[in-house]
Amino acid sequence: MLSVDPIVLARRQLARDREHTKSLEGLFEHKLDRMRASPLAFLRGTAPLFYELLAASPELARGPAGEGWITGDLHLENFGAYRPQSFADEERTKSAKKKRAKGKKHDEVATFNLNDFDDAIVGPWRFDVMRLLVSLILGSRELQVRGARSVELCEALLDSYVGHAFGRAKPPPAPRPVVALVETVRDRSRVELLDARTRAAHGARQFIRGAHFRDVPTSLRKRAAKAFGAFASKITERDGVAPNHFEIIDVAYRIAGTGSLGGVRLAVLTRGKGNEDGAWLFDMKEEGTPSAASLLGKPKMKPAKRVVAAMQACLEHPPRMVGTAKLDGMSMIVRRLSPQEDKLDLSHVRDDDLEPLAAYLGALIGAAHRRGATRTARAWKRWERDALLERAIAVAGIHEAAYLAYFKLCR
Repeated sequence: MLSVDPIVLARRQLARDREHTKSLEGLFEHKLDRMRASPLAFLRGTAPLFYELLAASPELARGPAGEGWITGDLHLENFGAYRPQSFADEERTKSAKKKRAKGKKHDEVATFNLNDFDDAIVGPWRFDVMRLLVSLILGSRELQVRGARSVELCEALLDSYVGHAFGRAKPPPAPRPVVALVETVRDRSRVELLDARTRAAHGARQFIRGAHFRDVPTSLRKRAAKAFGAFASKITERDGVAPNHFEIIDVAYRIAGTGSLGGVRLAVLTRGKGNEDGAWLFDMKEEGTPSAASLLGKPKMKPAKRVVAAMQACLEHPPRMVGTAKLDGMSMIVRRLSPQEDKLDLSHVRDDDLEPLAAYLGALIGAAHRRGATRTARAWKRWERDALLERAIAVAGIHEAAYLAYFKLCR
């Protein structure tokens, strides 16, 4: 018997959001707008609530064995395209279009996989799988998929997951939406990325202040520059990138994400190739205690190092120009932004794409879990998969009820 009250959960989430977003004016209202968009959007921004729910109803946290690195905040929109290649090898990709014309592979330019490890932790694989199933159920409702069809999609995801987490199943072909996304981002230029976020003036670029970028105090800018410099020194030594590429032009607060809103997040614009169209963009993001720590205990690793370790353990082709820094005692992950980063637009996914997409995502997370395993287990039996899906259905219902309560509370 479940002993949870969605109204209580919604009130606690609202209080949590108000507290975490008080550092910047308007940030609380910004998060409300994102959270109220849909039950799936609400799930994206409430990973702590998910684990609070599992802690309050231990029967929901039970399930089949298997342990290792998990993302901790898995949902449909934590998969996406990104550039896995080292930017130190950037010159080698200038011939990508020529290679494509000759029929050669150019997967080094863009790939599609898990792309968010902020909440990564070593724990039971079933936590990731349940959260992904919950997001698939809620996402299916947004796409007006009928209940029976939604269950079928979850079963396809589970079967594919088991085949790749516990065996060496042949990877399924990338479904049409993934292929289309990767093909689109491969041809994006650095100038397009810069033009969307900066404006040029007097031969140099600056971040466009407004909804996505805010001014930072001069004192913070100086401390951020010092922290960024420590990161840049490591990359220079590791990848052989010229130090002047990291010369800072501008620093701003970056407003992005949902669950992470409220933490310190800075955008750094550097000299890069040396002209206004050659500038580089970096993201410096505060990392904290992962949401699942409420059930699994606080990890011993420093937060940013934990995130990097999870990426390297789970991904065959992790992003390369990623590192860590320390700013005012905060553990920061630093990464260069590339034009190849993007997420699937679920509103454009056709009905006949859904099952191949569900199976593909199941395969990706299964392979990631297998790579990052710390304790192996036998393959989950059919009854175990059915029981896990039943729990996911219950959790999805609670999240939808909590979403409605949250919406009512913050009108």
